[in-house]
Amino acid sequence: MPRKSTLQELALRPPAKGQQLFRWAYEELRAAVLDGRLPPGTRLPSTRNFAREYGVARGTVLLAFEQLRAEGYLEARVGAGSFVSKNLPDRFLRAPTTPRASKPRNIGTGTLSRWAREIRTPFPLSAETETGRPFQPNQPALDLFPLKLWSQLAARRLRRTSRTLLAGGAAAGYWPLREAVAAYLGPARGLRCSADQVVIVSGTQQSLDLCGRLLLDPGDAAWIEDPGYPGATGAIAAAGGKAIPIPVDDAGFDVSAAQQKAPRAKLAYITPAHQFPLGMSLSLDRRMQLLRWAQETGGWIFEDDYDSEFRFVGRPLPALHGLVDHASTIFAGSFNKMLFPALRLGYIVLPENLVELFCRARSLIDRFVPVLDQAVLTDFIVEGHFGQHLRRMREAYAERLAALTDEVALRFGPEFKLQRIQAGIQTPAFLPTKIPDREAARQAAAAGVETMPLSLFQMQRTDINGLLLGFAGMTPETLRVGVVKLAAVLEHMGLGQKRGRAKS
Repeated sequence: MPRKSTLQELALRPPAKGQQLFRWAYEELRAAVLDGRLPPGTRLPSTRNFAREYGVARGTVLLAFEQLRAEGYLEARVGAGSFVSKNLPDRFLRAPTTPRASKPRNIGTGTLSRWAREIRTPFPLSAETETGRPFQPNQPALDLFPLKLWSQLAARRLRRTSRTLLAGGAAAGYWPLREAVAAYLGPARGLRCSADQVVIVSGTQQSLDLCGRLLLDPGDAAWIEDPGYPGATGAIAAAGGKAIPIPVDDAGFDVSAAQQKAPRAKLAYITPAHQFPLGMSLSLDRRMQLLRWAQETGGWIFEDDYDSEFRFVGRPLPALHGLVDHASTIFAGSFNKMLFPALRLGYIVLPENLVELFCRARSLIDRFVPVLDQAVLTDFIVEGHFGQHLRRMREAYAERLAALTDEVALRFGPEFKLQRIQAGIQTPAFLPTKIPDREAARQAAAAGVETMPLSLFQMQRTDINGLLLGFAGMTPETLRVGVVKLAAVLEHMGLGQKRGRAKS
């Protein structure tokens, strides 16, 4: 049974003018017990310490404690002191209430900002309690992560940690990790950058948030893919910018349409290596067209290197950042899907003139990422474990995607179209218009299958109808079972199935 710690400090309201000190001590302690500030089992300070802290006579405190013990609020243990009772009398006298009927005690009455009144988030506010469900999007293969190795690296780091490492961190990040990231991005993504241009962040969302604040003034237009990543839309709105939805097609982001729709845009947010959520890559012609736009207008390109690491077919596509020398492209990536989501480490490669500004802004938000985590990740990279892990994941994800593709081909007819992707950890599957994707996702969830409707990612478009299916975080067998369940759901909704070929 865990030991209850002694209360080190007890903040009570001062006595009212003319109030008896005994009555004050009694009522304040009783209120603290009943409203939960003093939970059952809490050990109170000694009467001598209480009296010294509040400048009252010890006898006054003894009387208050004795009255509370007599009424059942406190209990005394010989040689141990006074504790809050585990059976509080007023709780039995109160009428039972349900959580639905209860009301919060503290409700703010101040005026909220416009952004606060309209804020929406695509992210869950509670932690994931279950993983590996078919077809949970945005989940890497946590079952294949080398947790024992990571634990050993972390333990070694803790044993060897210096006072300097514990003292604090730089806003730009742990220097050895910045060097390791720069060394990785050169050959892997074709970037010509130095460690001085790399800043370590908690993830791409933080990079977006800070770049929005630095590059956009209220009302400035920013191009965004449609359908696209809602986290980018939220970051642009938080900075006061105006998100301009630009359609994507088989060649990716339509630069010509963007130039016609908002020629004076100040920022373009794109996922050129693996478009989210549809999965195509931006064509070379459009890459060059976008870079020319930035050079001619002074606009900025925010390149989210989403899912580029897990490429199954062909050579890795070079990043936009590595195609030209002019400093208008910002490159952002994350280790959270390469390794595990709870890591909360990513990176951004900035033009030299933006690095100090970015770090100033970052220092006002959370100052720096936890340094020990950065140090462990550095060891994981420089000792070769990171590269080995990525190679293993590419092979595993290719196998899992193949299992999903084969089972879909076996179970479904032509109405259910699985997108052919070359990289990533999830894939879109398109539905006929007679089956609304949001209702399909709802019914699939009831059957134990987790998907995301593609229509959630639309801004102005209304023609996208389908489901986003994650495959990386599930075993091939789990994926096959998921396809069977999903097929039953969609058949019930009117989707034609392949007859006579389904396995039992």
